[in-house]
Amino acid sequence: MTSVWDELVGQSPVVDTLSAAVRSAGGDGRSMTHAWLFTGPPGSGRSNAAKAFAAALQCERGGCGECRSCTTAAAGSHPDITLIRTDGLSIGTDVAREYVRKSALSPALGRWQVLVVEDADRLTEQAANALLKAVEEPSPFTVWMLCAPATEDVIVTIRSRCRPVLLRTPPVDAIARLLVERDGVEPQLAHEVAAASQGHIGRARGLARDPQARERRREILSLPTSLRSLGDCLVAAQRINDEATARAAAIADVADERESADLKQSWGVEDRGRRPAGYAGAVSSLEKDQKRRRTRLARDSIDGVLLDLLSFCRDVVAVQTAPGAPLVNADVADAVREAARLWTPESTLSRIGAIVEAREALTANAAPLLTLERMMMGFRSR
Repeated sequence: MTSVWDELVGQSPVVDTLSAAVRSAGGDGRSMTHAWLFTGPPGSGRSNAAKAFAAALQCERGGCGECRSCTTAAAGSHPDITLIRTDGLSIGTDVAREYVRKSALSPALGRWQVLVVEDADRLTEQAANALLKAVEEPSPFTVWMLCAPATEDVIVTIRSRCRPVLLRTPPVDAIARLLVERDGVEPQLAHEVAAASQGHIGRARGLARDPQARERRREILSLPTSLRSLGDCLVAAQRINDEATARAAAIADVADERESADLKQSWGVEDRGRRPAGYAGAVSSLEKDQKRRRTRLARDSIDGVLLDLLSFCRDVVAVQTAPGAPLVNADVADAVREAARLWTPESTLSRIGAIVEAREALTANAAPLLTLERMMMGFRSR
């Protein structure tokens, strides 16, 4: 790495804006914008942009990528850069107040006290209100960086006090070049996964590194043309739900065990010893948080499947109405052409509508399995 900005693929205007802000930041803190709102589609690098900006602010050379400030920032261990993220469905008031208190502290080593809220769209209304005063009237050397998919996902009283930074979906060629140059991925594979990721750099890297993930994706994309009966639809829905639950459990089980052990240690609890007053309540609160995290992980996994199916249907429409247009899923072009032959453009659009409806239902907290079953019934060949 030669610069903290190297991770921001295809975001030259954003890099220019943030670099200029770093250069103009005065030693008295007065010329610095103290609240920023990074928005952009999933995978565009919102949190990466915020973290690169945070590192550059701490670096005496504006983000060299090599000094101690830059390397500790990249490792997540810089004492004056705090990452606020959640594995659950929301960020609550208690968490927000904790970081508001921290934002009032002077920097320990660096030049700024930087707080990066990676999921600002998950702040509850009460948590956002708790954050408002700190964002509106920050300490002289405190910088807040909020990340969200869109400005509308953050309450108006906060977003109106932030300087907006809009990231775009990175071009396929830029992602592929990054995978080749940094990760050593074979060029053809790099281009295929970059296209399949639909601009999501992290997902492209995951597909490039994991042959099983690529095979799972191909199996998902084979579903649309294989659904003939009601039974096929129910089996497909159950399979997607079960796999999402299993992937969520694989991640959550490890985290749950670690957190439970940490809680026992912090309360001084032994396996067969007495439980101090208040411990049961702490366990109950932790278990609720863990359940919310498990739910979020499973739903995120299902949403990834829906996005793959949406891209498949997009390709089918392209073949049906604009022959020769580049395909997102070029690696399964035969399946796309087969679907284009079997479906009409109207029925393809109906399938897209079923996917969009399913995503909206999951966002509204609908039961995942029932939602998937309903969507699959709308996918049957007709």
